[in-house]
Amino acid sequence: MKPSVLDREEYIEQAYFFRVIRERLADQRAAQDVLDSIHEEILATTRLPMAIQFLAAELRHSGQMAGGFARLGHYFTPYQAYVVRQSESDTGRFTIQMALLLLEREAEYRATGPTRPGLFVYQFEGLSRNRLGYEDGLQAMAGDPLYDAEWSEYLEQVRRKIGSVDFADLVYVRSEEYVNDQRRHEPGYEPPLTPLFGLKEGKIAKANRGRDPLYLFAALQRQLGYPEVPRSRPRDDTQAKFDGLNVKLKELEARLRLLESEVKGQIDAQLFGKLAKLDGGM
Repeated sequence: MKPSVLDREEYIEQAYFFRVIRERLADQRAAQDVLDSIHEEILATTRLPMAIQFLAAELRHSGQMAGGFARLGHYFTPYQAYVVRQSESDTGRFTIQMALLLLEREAEYRATGPTRPGLFVYQFEGLSRNRLGYEDGLQAMAGDPLYDAEWSEYLEQVRRKIGSVDFADLVYVRSEEYVNDQRRHEPGYEPPLTPLFGLKEGKIAKANRGRDPLYLFAALQRQLGYPEVPRSRPRDDTQAKFDGLNVKLKELEARLRLLESEVKGQIDAQLFGKLAKLDGGM
């Protein structure tokens, strides 16, 4: 069962939530601490504060947030859960900060009256740019409440054909521009499937056939105002090493205090909690 399309205020608060947690994690704050406090900042008339509290409990229990997103399937979409899960995988190529930025911009787009073609291209580009995998990624997209039955069927076709059929062709053949082109040769032509993209999308896709899909994404953003997918920038190696050393230092300090407490026969339960947060990471 798909989740329902949420009210605009829910998506506004989601965008705020993703942005603030991303910024606070960048300040080296523990994810558990951020989740334990941020729900108080969220508009109380939305369902997000309760969802955040559930995510905090899931993080405390398992050390990850993706399971909480998945279990809150009536509120968060499968795509949101999939993006977070990919950021928490062991590969480390796709960071939680990038995942949160991707979801932040998606929530902002949803709050401004999204179109199905616009959301589809944004989500697909998110998979493509970050190498998150088309097989599972497209299945997650199909569970989005904004897509109707025709779009869900189209997503399944894309999932089966991507890699063997050019992405621009997958857009062009389901556009009104393709129908018009066919009718120039066959005036009575009727498409076997309903066009899902308009004339402008079709023209842009036709102009980008055989080219890198990134050119198509960029053209749709320039010409039609499609939402822009954030691009990852390689971090400075020195800064990355410094941040890693800071995390390790905090962990060593917590372990040292715990060891001192054991020697004195005074075990501080709070130290266990802090140590668990450090071990759990983000």
